[in-house]
Amino acid sequence: MEEGAAYRKQGRYWIEGDHLCRAALTRGVKPAVAVFSEKFWQSPENVYAHAAARNIVIDTALLASLSPLPSPAPFGFLMDLPLQQAGIQPGVAAVVLDRVQDAGNVGSILRSASAFGFGQVIALKGSAALWSGKVLRAGMGAHFALHLVENASQDDVLALQQPLLVTSSHQGDWLHRAALPWPCSWVMGHEGQGVSEALQAAAQQHIRITQPGGEESLNVGAAAAICLHASAAARAD
Repeated sequence: MEEGAAYRKQGRYWIEGDHLCRAALTRGVKPAVAVFSEKFWQSPENVYAHAAARNIVIDTALLASLSPLPSPAPFGFLMDLPLQQAGIQPGVAAVVLDRVQDAGNVGSILRSASAFGFGQVIALKGSAALWSGKVLRAGMGAHFALHLVENASQDDVLALQQPLLVTSSHQGDWLHRAALPWPCSWVMGHEGQGVSEALQAAAQQHIRITQPGGEESLNVGAAAAICLHASAAARAD
């Protein structure tokens, strides 16, 4: 069931285990189908018997063989992919992923976006598949709190109608001194190449993060957490 980006054709994606399934239900996102191992179905720990309109109970070993996890969960949900007809939401604070390709980084950024009050994440073409199993697991349920848009273009980003902020290792204001606008759109760039020249040129602010330890750059997931927290803190003041 580790489908990569196949969910785009199928219109459905898979989550498993208590944390992700509970996160979906808490946010009011209902599964299309719930799948249980025979053993778990009969267990008093099964509190998900009425979560979906349709339940499937299968052999415990068979369910385990379908899971990509080293320690498979005894149940999971098949979820309908949210419609993207609404597209981007102008005026809603956003994080833009400019070809961020590592699933762990993308999931981490989604968690930070949700935690620090950003309502949408917009992934440009070339970014990791947002609803893939790896990104879902790294996101730890953040998907269900965010408006997500995939395969966006740079023109879509410019249509957000709010200040565009990009990080840079060599130019711009120091983050701890910068006046950060709200709402805004933070652009997080490719792990090796950074933010594209076109988005750099379109940005209203270039921001640098102090690194007194002397490292050349930060992991994009770490940089995103620092920047998004700074925006949340400035908003709270």
